[in-house]
Amino acid sequence: MDRHPEASSPLATLLDLAHRARHAGEAVELDFLAVNGSHALAPYRQAALWFEDRGVCALSGVVQIEANAPYVQWLNRLVAALEGPGPVTASDLPAELAAEWADWLPAYALWLPIAAAPNGHPARGGLLLARDIPWLDSEQPLLSEWADILRHAWMARTPPLALSPLALRARLRRRRAHEADQRLPWWRRRVPQVALAIAALLCVPVRLTVLAPGELVPANPAAIRSPLEGVIAAIDVKPNGAVKKGDPLFHFDQAQLESRDAVAAQALATAEAEYRQALQQTLADGKSRSQLATLQGKIEERRAEAGFVHGQLERSTVLAPRDGIALFDDAGEWSGRPVGTGERIMRIASPNDVEIEAWLAVGDAIPLENGAPLKLYLASSPLDPVAATVRYVSYEAQARPDGSYAYRVRAKLDADSARRVGLKGTAKLSGAWAPLAYWILRRPLAAIRQALGV
Repeated sequence: MDRHPEASSPLATLLDLAHRARHAGEAVELDFLAVNGSHALAPYRQAALWFEDRGVCALSGVVQIEANAPYVQWLNRLVAALEGPGPVTASDLPAELAAEWADWLPAYALWLPIAAAPNGHPARGGLLLARDIPWLDSEQPLLSEWADILRHAWMARTPPLALSPLALRARLRRRRAHEADQRLPWWRRRVPQVALAIAALLCVPVRLTVLAPGELVPANPAAIRSPLEGVIAAIDVKPNGAVKKGDPLFHFDQAQLESRDAVAAQALATAEAEYRQALQQTLADGKSRSQLATLQGKIEERRAEAGFVHGQLERSTVLAPRDGIALFDDAGEWSGRPVGTGERIMRIASPNDVEIEAWLAVGDAIPLENGAPLKLYLASSPLDPVAATVRYVSYEAQARPDGSYAYRVRAKLDADSARRVGLKGTAKLSGAWAPLAYWILRRPLAAIRQALGV
């Protein structure tokens, strides 16, 4: 039977393989075609496909590769030592690799390198074919063309990544080869120039900046504290409500105070009655005159006690000491609540007397001088920061509600702001100037010193 005229043509076989490579559905199909379909161009016993970024990714006659298998690990070391295309035998390899050649491969191998694409995808790789007979000179050009077709197929399947590590490595390798060919002096080579540029960039002075939670707070508020011990009956103002000087803020339950005031007044009246009775007795009996001084002292004692209790009754209604805004929580939480003397109930703050309070974490503590710039980016308006200058940094770190420690920072606004007290955001604090390298490595160096103690 006559065979088809293209059946024995190597070029027809190459065209068929190229067609299959262009229409491969997935990358794994292209890998499979490389290690198994190449047999149609030249017979071999074993084939392996290797890429710099994937390692040995396909083997002839194997569906799934075990990356930790000794054979795969030896192949990775072998292909990494190969350079130019052409036949390879054990005598061409280092002694360590050549000693294990007979355990894994036939006597004759052919290495078909696949150059990396300009963008690094695919990475540098190659196809290794091995058999028991030497490779013919007529087979090598055909297989080299097949390797170049595979490279083009991989490039078509992989989108370009101009900023990927593989692309940068490929560009660096081509640049170094070009410079080596031209024998340029070291100061004209790209690697030293880039290194010097990076060193110069790391020496550029920048401001040390840190971020901390911040809030708009009253600058000089008047603290309204409980003048006596008792139970608050009601709050007479609304939270964040405007008040005038002399307006009632809150009042205590007066039932107990009125009772104590009545008892003190009655005790004073009793002491005065006893004194008048003793005074009348002295007219008839002169010996009673010695009791007058004692009764007079008792009257003064009762009068002082009555005056104190009456003063507490008058202070049971607390008045605003100045104009401003009443800052406190829900009024319902205070009604019927017992308080002690000196306990803070609310604050009266001027609407325009506002400053920034920030809490600087211990790990972010940088030297901050008075007058250092600070910007508060409010959560409600992040594109319109509030500028201020630092006026105070606490000497010791204070415990925060979340269990961490932080330094209190107070900053004065550079200009009047219409934003209300209580708005929160993120404060950016700027310290002294320092090299960019120190700005980048400050936190890692601090962590290393804390871990190693050096």
